Amino acid sequence: LKEENAILRSKINKLQILSETQADKLRKLEKKLEENKIKEEKEAQDLEAMVQHVEQNLQLMTKRAAKAESSAARLRQENAQLQAELRNSRLEKEELRAGQAGLAAAKQNAEVALQHLLQVTASSRASIRQLLSGAESLQVVADLLKCIDRISEV
Repeated sequence: LKEENAILRSKINKLQILSETQADKLRKLEKKLEENKIKEEKEAQDLEAMVQHVEQNLQLMTKRAAKAESSAARLRQENAQLQAELRNSRLEKEELRAGQAGLAAAKQNAEVALQHLLQVTASSRASIRQLLSGAESLQVVADLLKCIDRISEV
């Protein structure tokens, strides 16, 4: 009985040591799991913050593009009006030429209308370039969002 008892005590000691070792491993694994959870939460928050930042930039660029489109439409309309004025001025110039009266005034009006038309044309071109730049920026943001979406899926 003493031998059997000693053997059983030895087995109990070995099992206690094994149990403590496994408990230590379990604590380490639980700690590592908690660290991984915290790390994943932080990465998720960082990713969410990045997505929000990109969305804000996209909204800002969308507003800019809408403003540029509005400006381009307004400038096109103004350009059309000025072209109509130019046509009218040219007609008036021809009438004055035919009547030989007020030729200098008609030339001056035509010149002024032409200058306005040239200014509006230059301004329209700049606005159209700005609109195209905004569209390119929107495309870059869309591509970035696609990349972020792929990253989030991974």
